[in-house]
Amino acid sequence: MADYGKPKADFNEEKERLLELLRRDENSDLILRLLGALAFYTKCKKFNYLQKNLGRVFTDIDFASYRKLFKRVLEFFKACGYSEDKQVTQLFGSSRLVFHDFDNNRHIDVFFDELRFSHTINLKGRLEKDDVTLPLAELFLEKMQIAKINEKDIIDTIMLLREFDFGDDDDSHINKKIILGYLTKDWGFWKTVTDNLKLVDEYLNKYEQLTDEDRKIVYGRVSYILDEIEKAPKSLKWKMRSKIGTKVKWYQEVDDLDV
Repeated sequence: MADYGKPKADFNEEKERLLELLRRDENSDLILRLLGALAFYTKCKKFNYLQKNLGRVFTDIDFASYRKLFKRVLEFFKACGYSEDKQVTQLFGSSRLVFHDFDNNRHIDVFFDELRFSHTINLKGRLEKDDVTLPLAELFLEKMQIAKINEKDIIDTIMLLREFDFGDDDDSHINKKIILGYLTKDWGFWKTVTDNLKLVDEYLNKYEQLTDEDRKIVYGRVSYILDEIEKAPKSLKWKMRSKIGTKVKWYQEVDDLDV
């Protein structure tokens, strides 16, 4: 087994170390894509300073991969100086791994094939759309699907929407076709995302660190996607579920791991 040394103390330096190792020829078969706060920081090259300005701090490093690469992922992070959390492996099987960096009091989460939180985001066939992170649409949905959203997730979303507009591709846009694919079929997913987008609007006026231009652009992009979601045709399943509304819980409860 390879030995890639020990993790670095600084979050960004460690992220760059891992990404550089993934670019090596011997790891060309290994698909690992960043998600979470560091993925937003990495993609938003122009406006990533907003995380710091708005008080966003990093707490861990998150990746996504495919279940077929489970053993390779396990080998890779052990070679990078991390310790597998075997209790998490026993609990989640091949759907999730957690690795610890005890020296720096940090951990890495790896999710396989899907992100299953308040709602489920299918990653099959999507991880190849970007070389480093989840595609922009999945980054957007990763935050907006959180039924009990935190301020840190709103900050990440504001930054993403400041940097990127919506469009019909994955290259330089937040692919609205992917978003509408979920929200026109699943009323619960629709409700969570639209509620959270309205919260993003409310938070824009809270932050004095944002310029008028920042607010104008993000507000415009929120308004645009809400309009697109509203006018998109909904499935019969969506319409039937909408009649029940909030009388029945529309999201999955998420238990935080004590890691």
